[in-house]
Amino acid sequence: MESNTLRLKWGTLKAYDFTGVDGAMELINEYSELGSCISCAAQQDTPRQKQIICELIDLAPGKVYLDWTSEYVSKEEAKKYVLEYGKD
Repeated sequence: MESNTLRLKWGTLKAYDFTGVDGAMELINEYSELGSCISCAAQQDTPRQKQIICELIDLAPGKVYLDWTSEYVSKEEAKKYVLEYGKD
């Protein structure tokens, strides 16, 4: 995986590498402390975890990768994906 990337799947974090990005590891640690599953398909993010993912999206340089559709999306599209996933 490239440095400083963020990958999402099933509306949650799938993979990340924020090498040298200030504040990212603190957010990732908080996310983990709130409880996370090794399987992103089984992860049930809390509202705070969704907020953390959105904050990580803001820290990510460039676009964010959606693993399910194999495409890069803008930060705004990525946030919409996280916040609206599973609401239909």
